[in-house]
Amino acid sequence: MRADYEKLVKTNVQFLSAVEAIRKVPESATIMVGGFGITGIPQYLLQILVDKSEVRNLTIISNNINTDTNLYPLFKQNRISKVIGTYFTTNKELVKAHRKGQIRVELLPQGTFSEAIRLGGSGIPAFYTPTSVGTELAKNKETRFFNGREHVLEESLHADVSLIKAYKADKAGNLIYRKTARNFNPVMAMAADLTIVEVEEVVEIGELDPEAIITPFPFVDIIVKKEGIS
Repeated sequence: MRADYEKLVKTNVQFLSAVEAIRKVPESATIMVGGFGITGIPQYLLQILVDKSEVRNLTIISNNINTDTNLYPLFKQNRISKVIGTYFTTNKELVKAHRKGQIRVELLPQGTFSEAIRLGGSGIPAFYTPTSVGTELAKNKETRFFNGREHVLEESLHADVSLIKAYKADKAGNLIYRKTARNFNPVMAMAADLTIVEVEEVVEIGELDPEAIITPFPFVDIIVKKEGIS
């Protein structure tokens, strides 16, 4: 049965080392990074990006730049020119850098952020939402009334590269996640030209419960199994 299934599955997913995968991140790239707080962050991929790559002028789309994650040293190396996310106040150095004009910050309400990524992966360029109406976050944005309620036009988000974290992948490239570590990772897998996935384990085709697969292989380009870092 498994052999028959393997014949049916045609996948272009590559299984590479972290260094090989990160080499595909271009200069001045827009990069989505999964995770919420420290949960579901692709720490291994980020450490390789920090240590083994010199790409700069990056735009990072992530929930925040937490000082406990490997996005922080990337920021400290002055390789991030812009961040798009929902809150950055836990990183006081980033706030100071923004006030000095050293880094650009675009804030979005968390639900708007998630929906902007989901729709970016669905090919929908923009959407209206009542969230943020009347606040600084809606400043200079188009608004319209629907059913008597004002809505703000928000543009969807898309990236050159997504770096995400999953729990397991099979050899076709299907992904499952571990509990709340799923967070933004599945929608970010859909919303980039190149999706690179850090996983803890790779199993044979057919070993994953089909009902548990969250991200099917057509959304995945490269899988990297987490290893020790030398």
